[in-house]
Amino acid sequence: MIIDMVAPVIILVYTISIILVFIRAVKGPTIGDQVLAIDTMTYAVVTLMIIVAVYLKEAILVVTAIPLALWIYALDIYIAKYLEKKSEIGG
Repeated sequence: MIIDMVAPVIILVYTISIILVFIRAVKGPTIGDQVLAIDTMTYAVVTLMIIVAVYLKEAILVVTAIPLALWIYALDIYIAKYLEKKSEIGG
C-alpha cells in the first residue's frame, strides 16, 4: 500500500519541521513571533499525529489530536486579547 511507503518520509519531514519551528519559538524576538511559531508547531504536531494514526491504524491518536487543535485555537484567542489589552495600556 502506498501509505506504507510514503508515511515514514512524511513523518520524518514533519518531525524536522517541528524541531525547526521549536527553535524559532525559543528565539522569537517578539511575543507575536513566538505565538505564531507555537501555533505552527502545534498544528504540525496535530497533523503528524493524524498521519501516524493512519499509518498505525490507531484511532485514539485522532481522538487526542482534535482537542489539541481546539486548545491551541483557544490559546490564540486568549493571547490576542492579552496583547490587545497590553497595547491599550501602552505597555
